[in-house]
Amino acid sequence: MTRTNTPFGLLIAVALTIAACGGEEANTVADEENARDLTLPPPPAISAMEDEPEPEPERATPPPPPPPRPEPVVTQAPEPVPDPPAAEPEPARLDAGTIISLRASDTLTSRHNKPGDSIRATLDGPVSDVNGEIVIPAGAIFTGIIADLAPAERPGGEGRMVLIFDQVHFGGDVYTVEAGIDSVGTRMKGRGVTAGDAAKVGAGAVVGALAGRLIGGNSRGTAVGAAAGTAAGVGIAVATRDIDIILDAGAPIRLVLTVPFIVER
Repeated sequence: MTRTNTPFGLLIAVALTIAACGGEEANTVADEENARDLTLPPPPAISAMEDEPEPEPERATPPPPPPPRPEPVVTQAPEPVPDPPAAEPEPARLDAGTIISLRASDTLTSRHNKPGDSIRATLDGPVSDVNGEIVIPAGAIFTGIIADLAPAERPGGEGRMVLIFDQVHFGGDVYTVEAGIDSVGTRMKGRGVTAGDAAKVGAGAVVGALAGRLIGGNSRGTAVGAAAGTAAGVGIAVATRDIDIILDAGAPIRLVLTVPFIVER
């Protein structure tokens, strides 16, 4: 067998030649592919892809919670507003100085009545306040007492009749009233010769008889003196007899209030 010895340097040269040819062909193929698809983006670098973290999967967004249910509103009826209290009516009032006209209910006389006796009188007409409102109605009854009563001691003299009215009755109620007497429709009437006056007549007769006896010295003079004395006694009795003061039923009585008269309505 014949052994052919190939020099080592020749082998290296052949290998380089082949490698060079292969490299040229590979470069030629790559250039052609890049020329065919120039629009494609270059592939990402391997190192960059390896560094980026994988995106986390999207989590489903939970639906929003339902709005809270409103609390039931309990409607309470408003409390009724009480009506304002009614204004209290002003009391009825008659000022001091008010004139009140009455009529006597009974006849009063110094011959039959005495101090302390009860008296009555009726209101003539209604008495109104300054606003025209009636305070005391017509027909109201005023009551009181006789404070003082005396006849006149002689003709031409004046008797005394003092009346006090302190209550008035109307509407089923009794009210206190303070008033003075302004005038009273009284009249005077002589009693004539009474038993008391007869004593004066008798005394005159005795005095006359004594005077006649002393003057005449006989019974005739005594009789004349007695007659004269009697006549004088009668004259004295008439001149000094009591004259009664009388207030007839229906006679006018006029009062004047001394303090205000107030009636709560």
